[in-house]
Amino acid sequence: MDRRKFLGTTAAAGAALVASPYIARAAKHELLVAEPVHSTGYLPMYIAMAKDYFAEADINVKIVTIETGAGHTNAVLSGQAFAFIGGPEHNAFAKAKGAELRCVVNCVDRGNVYFCAEKGLAPNGRDFASFVKGKAVATGGFGGTPNSITRYLLKKWGLDAKSDVTLIETANSAIHVAVKGKRAQIGCSTEPFITQGVKQNIWSEPFYNVPKELGPYSYSTINVRLDSIQKEPEVVRGFVRGMVKGLKFLYANQKESAEIAKKQFPTMPLDDLSATLDRSFADEMWSKDGMVSRAAWDTGKSVVMEAGILKTDVKYEEIFDMSFVESIRASL
Repeated sequence: MDRRKFLGTTAAAGAALVASPYIARAAKHELLVAEPVHSTGYLPMYIAMAKDYFAEADINVKIVTIETGAGHTNAVLSGQAFAFIGGPEHNAFAKAKGAELRCVVNCVDRGNVYFCAEKGLAPNGRDFASFVKGKAVATGGFGGTPNSITRYLLKKWGLDAKSDVTLIETANSAIHVAVKGKRAQIGCSTEPFITQGVKQNIWSEPFYNVPKELGPYSYSTINVRLDSIQKEPEVVRGFVRGMVKGLKFLYANQKESAEIAKKQFPTMPLDDLSATLDRSFADEMWSKDGMVSRAAWDTGKSVVMEAGILKTDVKYEEIFDMSFVESIRASL
């Protein structure tokens, strides 16, 4: 926002006011955050930006959407971005290759995907193994969290991802299209595509609700390089404080949060946006305080290890640093 500040000196009575324009300076810290998709799941971060919570620490946050699997992680590893928002398992992948990333604050604390069946094909009970076997399942790209959850559940149900089902790995925005086009009978997707698919009679309401079924899950967190924590702890602290305030605002001011969401997703029909937010609040999608519990990582780790994505066990302390959240919670 442009501002003018007038500076004057009065040498004697009746002296003229001397005015000069003041140009608002840029924030001291310009931070780029990479996201894998532009998602309502990341609403707490968008709220923190809209409410100037980051600006309180002299931080200006910009976001870049990189829909190329590990592209958001690589942007941070290469130093092109300060942080990425996404699954902390990517920190574990990097750790296995000798790189050091840390999750510093939580955002999405539930597995933000749902399984829907083609309209008229939903199962009657909970024998998911029998229902899914022999069908084509559309899910996200390999290495992404939705894909990992799909593979994890297939294994949990005693099914082989290669021989018992046909996996169609594609972009999230194309999953309901795959079901509509009869390429798949089941879709692993998220909002707003869930609601859109229901309204278009592509599929029924989810037959498997991952947020409720799997419980606390470190699904999308803010992750930075370890050297950012070591070299710029106050910058990290300022960012984390903004995120925690965004999370608290989200739950305390749902109506205004919806208004902020409208600005972030101006082309989304209001009915779709409302349904998306209603489902997210009902399933307690977002963290309420920024903390990631050990149980949440245990679930997340189990998913990627049993899906065969992560080959080595990575301990909580090796990829999480909750010290900033812990110190900030006491002051808010």
